[in-house]
Amino acid sequence: MANIKSAIKRNKQNEKRRLRNRHFKGSARSFIKQARIAFGEENLDEARQATLAAISALDKAAEKGVLHRNNASRRKSRLMRRLNQLEKQEA
Repeated sequence: MANIKSAIKRNKQNEKRRLRNRHFKGSARSFIKQARIAFGEENLDEARQATLAAISALDKAAEKGVLHRNNASRRKSRLMRRLNQLEKQEA
């Protein structure tokens, strides 16, 4: 346990940030999981909607600094690549 006043304050700030970051990271992870499930079911409309929702959540997380922008970009790229493969199969 911290004894110095500035260290106590820093611990409080870190805890607040951790809880805030956890929300954005967790929601992004959930949307990505839903998109992957939709890919597995090969339902094109559902997959498209889930992918757009996941991309939006990743952008929000990157904007807040929870995820690095390159990390979010890489994940979005992977999702779009899977969606494009599914669209090619449907055509």
